[in-house]
Amino acid sequence: MKLTATMVGSLKADMQAELRRIERAVPDGVKAAGDGLKGSLRKQVVAAGLGARLSRTWRGKTYVNKGHDAASLVWSKAPQIALAFDKGVVIKGKGGNWLAIPTPAAPKRGVGGKRITPATFPTARHGPLRMVRRSGRAALLVVDGVRVSAQTGRVGRQAKGGGRTKSGSFKQGIATVAMFVLVPQVKLKKRLNVAGAAGSWARRLPRLIGRQVRSG
Repeated sequence: MKLTATMVGSLKADMQAELRRIERAVPDGVKAAGDGLKGSLRKQVVAAGLGARLSRTWRGKTYVNKGHDAASLVWSKAPQIALAFDKGVVIKGKGGNWLAIPTPAAPKRGVGGKRITPATFPTARHGPLRMVRRSGRAALLVVDGVRVSAQTGRVGRQAKGGGRTKSGSFKQGIATVAMFVLVPQVKLKKRLNVAGAAGSWARRLPRLIGRQVRSG
C-alpha cells in the first residue's frame, strides 16, 4: 500500500508539473505564431512593391487568460488598403466621376504637402489643368506651356506669356505635359494572400507549442 501510494503521488506530481509546463508553453507558442504571421504579412507587402511604410501597418498582440487559453490578434492599421490588395477589388470614382491617376511627370506632392490630386495640383507653379479627350483612349489632364529640362525631362514652371512664338507654336524647351490619366475605374491586381499566411501559421501552432514545452 505504501508503494502504491508513493507511485500514485509521484505520477500526480509529474502530471501537475507537465500541466504547468503546458500552461507556460501555450502563450509563448501562440505569441510565436502571431509574430510569425505579422512578419509574413509584412514581407508580402514589401515583396508586392507596396512599400515598407504600408508593411509596418501590420500589428500584432497576444492575449493570455488563465489556464491554457491564449490568442494572438494580427491586424492592419490600413485595413481598406490591405483588403483591396488581398481581394483585388475594382475601384470606381465617387458619384460616377473619373479617377485621376498621376503620371510620372506629375509632382510627388500637391499644395500644402498633400497627396497629389487635381484638387491639390500646384497651378500657381505649373498653370491650370486642361482636359484632353481622346477617342477610344483614356482622357488626360494636361498643363500647357511648361518648361521641360532637356537633360532630366523634369517639368518646371509655366513659361511667361504661355511660352509661344508669334506663330503660336511652343518655344524650345516649352511643351504641353500630361499630369493625370482619367479612367472610369481601375481593377487592382491581387498582391496579398492574408488567408494563406494565416492558415500556414495556424498549422504550425501545435509544433510551436511543443517546442516551448520541450524547452521549458
